[in-house]
Amino acid sequence: MKVRAVILAGGEGARLGVLTAKRTKPAVPFAGKYRMIDFTLSNCVNSDIFDVMILAQYRPHSLIEHIGAGGPWDLNRDFTGGVKILTPYKARTSSDWYLGTADAVQQNFLLIKRGPPDLVLILSGDHIYTMNYRAMIQSHLQREADLTIATHQVPIDEASRYGILGLDEDGRVNDFIEKPAQPPSTQVNMGVYLFSAPVLDHALWEDNQRADSSHDFGRDILPRLVAEGKRVYAFHYDGYWADVGTVESYWQTHMDLLKDPPPIDLNDRAWIIHTRTEERSPVHISSGATIADSMIADGCRIAAGARVERSVLAPGVQVGPGAVIRESLALTDAVIGANASVEHAIIDKRVQVHQGAHVGVFQDLEKPSIAMIGKNSHVPAGMLIEPGAVIGPDVIDSDYPSQHVRNTDYVQTKRLPYEI
Repeated sequence: MKVRAVILAGGEGARLGVLTAKRTKPAVPFAGKYRMIDFTLSNCVNSDIFDVMILAQYRPHSLIEHIGAGGPWDLNRDFTGGVKILTPYKARTSSDWYLGTADAVQQNFLLIKRGPPDLVLILSGDHIYTMNYRAMIQSHLQREADLTIATHQVPIDEASRYGILGLDEDGRVNDFIEKPAQPPSTQVNMGVYLFSAPVLDHALWEDNQRADSSHDFGRDILPRLVAEGKRVYAFHYDGYWADVGTVESYWQTHMDLLKDPPPIDLNDRAWIIHTRTEERSPVHISSGATIADSMIADGCRIAAGARVERSVLAPGVQVGPGAVIRESLALTDAVIGANASVEHAIIDKRVQVHQGAHVGVFQDLEKPSIAMIGKNSHVPAGMLIEPGAVIGPDVIDSDYPSQHVRNTDYVQTKRLPYEI
């Protein structure tokens, strides 16, 4: 039984703000040392699926560099599967930018069905979870399903963000509604689909001919297959699963990992989350520094008198003397200067928060918004950046209108692209 995994990794992820200004959503750093796509890729190889295609589109450079030939995931194979990254292209016929998730698969289906596979596993590259797909495959075969959809139970106040499934007593899907305002249940679509290859081929081709289709799995393909009476079944997953689609969910998922015990055990040697990492020196923590309930990656340096609380520091982060970082995420090689503070904030790669600057919460607020600093930006000494304020990528001292950035402000660089 030949299974080919297809990972959808072309999303812009606009709701993640400055985190996706220079990278596609699946390439956003996560949990100090990983990228989001590492979880889906690791699920594949831990499930003994070594034939993987990744469909990229929006700003794929970081993703392509991270995946490389697939070595960290044991996917650097030439003849027995391996990983291939496919991007949109112009041709004499209808090839173009992907119009939706189904269109992305349709445009590449000649390559996807080459082999050919018996089953095609469609996955999202931006979800955080650890799932053994082999159990889903076994369920699919036992039920002689045309399509199996992975489902998850969510709180009712979150259900409207997802596709909702109606099930009969045997787990067969008898109704599918995409993101209803009033969800009839809390059984939601995880964006994990296992198709029998001929069924997927026919469904995609039929959808491609419809002028009124948005060419999306959730909006078009799945409801149509259910309505046509195809053998569509649900496979329930009750582990931790997060669709990290917003700044708030990105921050909260990191905070979840700091719980004791965490919902995902990143130290589980039976289910390793593989990633591409560079060699870094061990963490250096100076005398008098305080670290509590935090994740600290290799290469970090915490100076005397600094305090790190409920935060995640990616490789190479430096925290200066007397600085405080609390309930925040600092990505690779960020620098927090002496006596600066970063609280309830996200600061991207190579950001420099200079001496005495304050980013995020600096007074008692019950539910503060998250302050964000984009990649490569500088926060000048003594600067005050309120909760909810956003500093775009590549911002330098002269781009700031004043020493106080309000919670509704968005500061952007004034330089032209070729000057950066």
